[in-house]
Amino acid sequence: MPNSSSISEFLLLALADTRQLQLLHFWLLLGIYLAALLGNGLISTAVACDHRLHTPMYFFLLNLALLDLGCISTTLPKAMANALWHTRAISYAGCAAQVFFFLFFITAEYSLLTIMSYDRYVAICKPLHYGTLLGSRACATIAAAAWSTGVLNSLLHTANTFSLPLCQSNAINQFFCEIPQILKLSCSESYLREVGLLLFSVCLACGCFVFIVVSYVQIFRAVLRMPSEQGRHKAFSTCLPHLAVVSLTGMFAYLKPRSISSPSLDLVVAVLYSVVPPTVNPLIYSMRNQELRDALRKLWEIPSHIRKY
Repeated sequence: MPNSSSISEFLLLALADTRQLQLLHFWLLLGIYLAALLGNGLISTAVACDHRLHTPMYFFLLNLALLDLGCISTTLPKAMANALWHTRAISYAGCAAQVFFFLFFITAEYSLLTIMSYDRYVAICKPLHYGTLLGSRACATIAAAAWSTGVLNSLLHTANTFSLPLCQSNAINQFFCEIPQILKLSCSESYLREVGLLLFSVCLACGCFVFIVVSYVQIFRAVLRMPSEQGRHKAFSTCLPHLAVVSLTGMFAYLKPRSISSPSLDLVVAVLYSVVPPTVNPLIYSMRNQELRDALRKLWEIPSHIRKY
């Protein structure tokens, strides 16, 4: 059996057996990827170009859009290339890089989602202290802390995972390099160390989830006391999809029982937490926002001095 020193590449999961289905999957993934690029790219451009959106809330939305772009760009391009070129291979270094960047973006995003819930809590429940608690310097520091958390967590997991001896095979039962699937290839009991690190990360994610839930409970209580029905509808329609799509699907990836684990279920869950959030986040967070829609509309308008020509 091969060991980790002799493995030069891994074989990823083939999404289909026939050539026609592979091409179908390629076009489907390409459509999803382009939709994610368009949505998050428009948000980033609108926030960066419109000075009216230079506020803490939109600053965090800009960071979220950048993280979503990085997250989906880590997994889908390789899956599309494999489907198009009828191959399953990914190099050892490429697999390590994919693990590192995916963990980096997903960890930083969860940290940022927690920060965004705090931003909304302060804005709605403590509006008089908003400028003090979330000034420009504080926002930059908090965002940098979220990105740094992603770097530290991904470095720790990537270094630990790829230091394990791998001798079962080089076939990964997933469409991208995922740590739980790589651990199944280990032939050493030392993989329990990485399992412990994963459980620790899951506990931190649960802590973030609890913080988000508590923050939104306080927000909902404040919103329900608002006389404006439109304000209440906007808050509920934005927060509830966020909690359902991002938090629950992300946690389910590592909390599902092994007794119901299967290749098909693992694939569906991986798509839910790695592909769906970056694609739908622009709709959930931003496209329902009137200020952002106005900024996007402004981007498409032709300036008057150009129309003259």
